[in-house]
Amino acid sequence: MESKFKLPTETVELPSKGLLYPEESPLAKGTVEMKYMTAKEEDILTNVNYIQNGTVIDKLLQSLIVTEGVQYGSLLTGDKNAIMVAARILAYGKDYEVDYGGDTYTVDLSNIKEKQIDTALYSNRVNSFEYKLPHSDNTVTFKLLTHEDERQIEREQEGLKKLNKDSSTEVTTRLKYMLTSVNGLTEKKDIREFVDNYLLARDARELRKHYTTISPDVELKFTPNDGEEEVDLPIGLTFFWPDSNS
Repeated sequence: MESKFKLPTETVELPSKGLLYPEESPLAKGTVEMKYMTAKEEDILTNVNYIQNGTVIDKLLQSLIVTEGVQYGSLLTGDKNAIMVAARILAYGKDYEVDYGGDTYTVDLSNIKEKQIDTALYSNRVNSFEYKLPHSDNTVTFKLLTHEDERQIEREQEGLKKLNKDSSTEVTTRLKYMLTSVNGLTEKKDIREFVDNYLLARDARELRKHYTTISPDVELKFTPNDGEEEVDLPIGLTFFWPDSNS
């Protein structure tokens, strides 16, 4: 039954162009359709439980995506970032005030661009990439992380913190989820043993740099003043709560 009320939507392009999703996935089109934020979504933004457990932005984006059949957990991190920026623009406009270095700047979110990526790397439509570690000559394969991967990483780190409050495993935990094989070995126990005991720090650094280079994403950066270098865009409270300072 067709609704008697109309709600505008916009098509958002994904930085991955949809090339790293299965062909049967609606994300393979390289776009998602999103609705404009309504009072219902503002209820989501003020939900105390969502805020406390860190899921408020994800609940919001899931509510705004109207493309049928999208598995939110399968979204690549860079594609999710693009959807987040689009949601903010559709909800409250392109102007985003940020505090940086003691000054306030108005950032035009519509000027945020996609990273320049060689999409030929994605020609086989498989989220798997091979890389030879330059200092140890081990060969690994790795995947680009999805939203669900990020959530699992967070949960694992939280569990380790409960066991040891001084635990700091962000780097190694992330690598364990990124890597899918080491010298042809695909068992998780082998990958974890390699990361914990055999992965050289300088190889890990080069792998992270390579990962960043080939990952589709948007450039969440801005230039504080003319002539200055770009810096990371602070995603603070006012990104989805622009009236929070008033």
